[in-house]
Amino acid sequence: MGRLPHHLFIVNNDRCFGCAACIALCPVNALSLINIIAIVDEPACTHCNLCIPACPVHALSIDPIPGA
Repeated sequence: MGRLPHHLFIVNNDRCFGCAACIALCPVNALSLINIIAIVDEPACTHCNLCIPACPVHALSIDPIPGA
């Protein structure tokens, strides 16, 4: 899966608890952990979808940009 036009990688900060499972799987190092929350460097993210199924609390998604 490549970058989806008009979509953004989203981290739901209310769900993320900093387990870092997503960070370990990111092939382009677009994810980091700051204050026990996963943070995405969205322009660096390739939307490969490797991290999303690994999140135990379903805090990650690739969503359409509203109005795009």
